[in-house]
Amino acid sequence: GSGDGRGQILQRFPEKDWEDNPFPQGIELFCQPSGWQLFTERNPPTFFVAVLTDINSERHYCACFTFWEAVESAQPQSHPRNGEGEEEEEEPSSPIQPAQLFAPKSLVLVSRLDHAEVFRNSLGLIYTIYVDGLSVSLENVIGNLLTCTIPITGGAQ
Repeated sequence: GSGDGRGQILQRFPEKDWEDNPFPQGIELFCQPSGWQLFTERNPPTFFVAVLTDINSERHYCACFTFWEAVESAQPQSHPRNGEGEEEEEEPSSPIQPAQLFAPKSLVLVSRLDHAEVFRNSLGLIYTIYVDGLSVSLENVIGNLLTCTIPITGGAQ
């Protein structure tokens, strides 16, 4: 109706909480600070990092990469054809196309480490694999990313 909605977690890794690093509750609220809304135009992808502090004053860096996907309109549209506002049946030669709507979808990486550029690159890789429809399982991609060694800032390569 109004175009406002709520975020929903579609998939997460790991699927269960780790004892020393629980999944941040309500993270979908941080993905779209202005609210989950449908748009009539596809916006360019965005990236930002939010810093969440838990009850133990530990920081969690939540990198968010958002892109927009086309959604199917569930409502058929009909338009008045004459000046009196009466609706007529569509003619087969002039179909009325419903307005295209785009919904935001976010990829989020949560870490205790502050490596924004690594987060951006990792989420960009996942996005590219998703958009290009490559036949690589998301589990394998994430598993490979988690085995990468990131050098300490100022340390040896």
